[in-house]
Amino acid sequence: MNNKFLMPLYLLKDHMNNLIKGEKHDWEMVIGLEIHAQVKSNSKLFSSSSTKFGSSPNSQVSLVDAAMPGMLPVINKYCVEQAVKTGVGLNAKINNYSVFDRKNYFYADLPQGYQISQYKYPIVGEGKVTIDFKDGTSKDIRIVRLHLEQDAGKSLHDQNPSKTYVDLNRSGVALMEIVSEPDIRTPDEAGMYISKIRSILMYLDTCDGNMQEGSLRADVNISVRKPGDEYGTRCEIKNLNSIKFIKQAINYEAKRQIEILESGGSIEQNTMLFNTSTGKTRPMRNKEEAHDYRYFPDPDLLPLEISKEEIGKIKSSIPELPDELKNKFIETYKLSNYDASVLTAEKQTSDYFNETINSDSELKNHAKIVVNWITSELFSLLNKNNQDLINSPVSPENLGQLIKLISTNEISGKIAKDVLEDMFSSRKTARQIVDEKGLQQVTDQGEIAKVIDEVIAENPKMVEQYLAGKDKLLGFFVGQAMKLTKGKANPKMLNDILKQKLNKKN
Repeated sequence: MNNKFLMPLYLLKDHMNNLIKGEKHDWEMVIGLEIHAQVKSNSKLFSSSSTKFGSSPNSQVSLVDAAMPGMLPVINKYCVEQAVKTGVGLNAKINNYSVFDRKNYFYADLPQGYQISQYKYPIVGEGKVTIDFKDGTSKDIRIVRLHLEQDAGKSLHDQNPSKTYVDLNRSGVALMEIVSEPDIRTPDEAGMYISKIRSILMYLDTCDGNMQEGSLRADVNISVRKPGDEYGTRCEIKNLNSIKFIKQAINYEAKRQIEILESGGSIEQNTMLFNTSTGKTRPMRNKEEAHDYRYFPDPDLLPLEISKEEIGKIKSSIPELPDELKNKFIETYKLSNYDASVLTAEKQTSDYFNETINSDSELKNHAKIVVNWITSELFSLLNKNNQDLINSPVSPENLGQLIKLISTNEISGKIAKDVLEDMFSSRKTARQIVDEKGLQQVTDQGEIAKVIDEVIAENPKMVEQYLAGKDKLLGFFVGQAMKLTKGKANPKMLNDILKQKLNKKN
């Protein structure tokens, strides 16, 4: 790859102004995503083989998966229901009639020589999801379709220096391919979109969302154009399995295309691979069109017909989804759109918040504080210790107890941070730690006044400077008083008494 593609370009951060500045022109990215989500089910789409991840190679392969002669596929009803449920969660049209097709291509890890997929008549039609920005605005990303298909096997190129091995454990696993319109304009929007899709899938329990294991991965279609022009020629970057890599790949590919166009060249419609080590894309093959796959209806599978009654039954089983829950949090607890979006991005976070705030009736009046302690202090400890929220050593009830101790002024916010760290490592309750260590906040006015008198008496020069107009020295006096009370003095009470006593010196 020519180094000229790495010429410096800057991306404007404001999502309302999504232009990239080239050497000669302003350019706009046009991005569409094809998300491949593995259906959460115990068996594959057309066989009874297990879908368990991490098993020994080729230990979960039936005669159907291995494409043995005479073997016929049998549709997994549960996978169909999971696809319908996902379509409902994506605000999409559920098609009563859909058809399975054969998508013909030849590769070592595709034993049939074709993939059973859907083309003209997918199970789910047009839909949309909404992504939220920090400034409170939002944007709809349109969905073209969701179709069911079977996954291919996996080629292993790193097991032998001269051979490639094939593991068919993944062959036949049910996938939902979710195709967006090219409505995305920045890498950040792409990241938010796939995060939102992942969140919806996990709330619905139709996919586990594990990108590291390949349960969720994406192909990115990207082109660039001058603002207002027709869409440019797109390239497709295959098999990206992290949001970080998706953003990096989009940034690099956009820069590559811009440099070619500004130097008078043209873009070839290629399928690209992204090298995570170098951060660069490279061509893999010319981009295929639908006719290259010679789609035709699979003769071994009848058209799929789903009644309105069956769709209605599935709809009735849908839990509260992120957008519904977000609106509920905003309305019930007067949270900002951003705070509510953070809470509902992951189901385990919204569940934890619900359990925390419902652990004591008084906490409902302190929802913002609860949000801050979960998303800031607790998340920080979890990240530091490489743990996730579902396995948190601090239960929702215990965090609620800690926040109540703060809201009733029994302990200060500063001491509460130390208590939380202790709770995290010892798994003790906040009450146990506060009582054992005698950390209750000092709220006795007489006791605080004595400490302040001592600080003032020991620092006469500082008092003179403060009275001469150096107001910032108030923080010094507060710090000295807190030091003497070992951080236990009520901050508001201490500040009020300190100001009164200093003003009397005038």
